[in-house]
Amino acid sequence: MKPNSRPGNIDEYIALYPENIQKKLNEIRAVIKNVAPDAEEAMKYGIPTFVLSGNLVHFAGFENHIGFYPAPSGIKAFQKELKGFKFAKGSVQFPIDKPLPIETITKIVRFRVQENHEISKLKKKS
Repeated sequence: MKPNSRPGNIDEYIALYPENIQKKLNEIRAVIKNVAPDAEEAMKYGIPTFVLSGNLVHFAGFENHIGFYPAPSGIKAFQKELKGFKFAKGSVQFPIDKPLPIETITKIVRFRVQENHEISKLKKKS
């Protein structure tokens, strides 16, 4: 299910979904905030985004899954742990009817925080 209106913030975005999807969206949001407390919340590409020295991760609600977008590097680094989920170069789908893999999401966000910090350091040196 894709909302028709463009929400201005993550709270508005989540509120557009049925309660069962809201629960999953809030769960993934809480994991990201816990792992990356300094990341800023934003709406980019019409979906919730966390920004820390650049885009960190995005997530989105759909009728049958939660889309999680940790950049291609985040998917590649955790391919083995994402087995059993439908994933592509930069995205993974977590089915609504199954528990979110909190431990894996935590590891991916931690990886992306480290990666963005490294990229930021390299940019400052040049």
